[in-house]
Amino acid sequence: MLSDIRAPYAVLFLVAGACAVTIARAMTLSFLAIKLQRDFDLGPAMIGFLLGAGSLLGAFVAPVVGALSDGLGRKKILALVLLTLATGMIALALAETVIVFCAAQVTTATAISLYGPMSRALMSDICTETVRLKYISWRYTASNVGWAVGPVIGLAAGVASTTLFLAASAIYLMLALVLQLIQFPAPSSADEQLPAAGLAFLSNIRTAVRDRRLQSFIAGSTFLIAVYGQWTVTLAPYLTNSLSDGVEIYAYAVSTNGFVVLVGNPLARRIVERFGAYKAVAVGCLFFVISQIGLMISVGLSGVLLSMIVFTVGEILVIPSEYVLIDNASTERNRGSYFGAQSFSMIGSFIGPAIGGAVLETYGGVAMFSVFAGFAVIGLMFFAVSMRMSPTSS
Repeated sequence: MLSDIRAPYAVLFLVAGACAVTIARAMTLSFLAIKLQRDFDLGPAMIGFLLGAGSLLGAFVAPVVGALSDGLGRKKILALVLLTLATGMIALALAETVIVFCAAQVTTATAISLYGPMSRALMSDICTETVRLKYISWRYTASNVGWAVGPVIGLAAGVASTTLFLAASAIYLMLALVLQLIQFPAPSSADEQLPAAGLAFLSNIRTAVRDRRLQSFIAGSTFLIAVYGQWTVTLAPYLTNSLSDGVEIYAYAVSTNGFVVLVGNPLARRIVERFGAYKAVAVGCLFFVISQIGLMISVGLSGVLLSMIVFTVGEILVIPSEYVLIDNASTERNRGSYFGAQSFSMIGSFIGPAIGGAVLETYGGVAMFSVFAGFAVIGLMFFAVSMRMSPTSS
């Protein structure tokens, strides 16, 4: 209930903001692979490298930003991220060369990789432990309303059109403005005083780096994010080149992903609560493997959409489980650092499109989907290792 939240309007803003951010992202950034192929004549390998570069940079920036947010405040960091996104979208709209376009894309992708961990950490700050999974699940559901609606808007308004990028910039600016009008409570702890910003930065980074269990979480998440983190980057050129009406099938696949999350996320949350995060991750990895085999053999719309349904079931089991594992391993004192450190796993958002794109261009779709299935298995192995460690392995 909202009575379990220290600032009801703040958490409702974070839920609604997740939806708005994702709509802006889905109607623009999810079509960048098609735009780079269509307008700049780039191949899958180069597209994968360029679109993954922002996530790679974000993976190294996020831990530092997360630690800073423990001392400086997450509201300030979140506002800066939103303003960066707004600026990046304007640059994408006006870019006339591939160099400027890619520089703007790296900037926006880095900001996107920061937005998620900071908003989740902020939500943990203002929700009691008993309802955190519930409201983070709401946030995730709201985000996938954006994935269900955004691609349809993008397709209807013209794939990667200037108007869409400017509209996305306006959305980010509006959210930054509303954020300034909301009062967020400061994190509190019953048994310890939060340190000063400088001490928090150094102490929390040191704690996160030394936590071996967290290191296993991050390694496992890296391989899983390589599968689901930027699947649109590799699926778009594959469908465009392999199937007739590939662009339309791709847009329907992205919308199907968002729709299945809306329908299945409440049930997935109950599964995580009842059976535990580790078991949910294991089942999710199994669905990832099945979905990659399905995409490998699909020859039309129905096969692709069925495979996306299976893929999304795995996604809605894995993502909240990763949140639960990190939240349980952290405290109010170092939550930003832990969520920031977990963002190292966003390296997977570079590995997936970079390696996947290179394999697609060199060996074809069957090899690419086989690699992603292998990543899912390796990721599960790392989570199995972390399960055997005690919470104090550091």
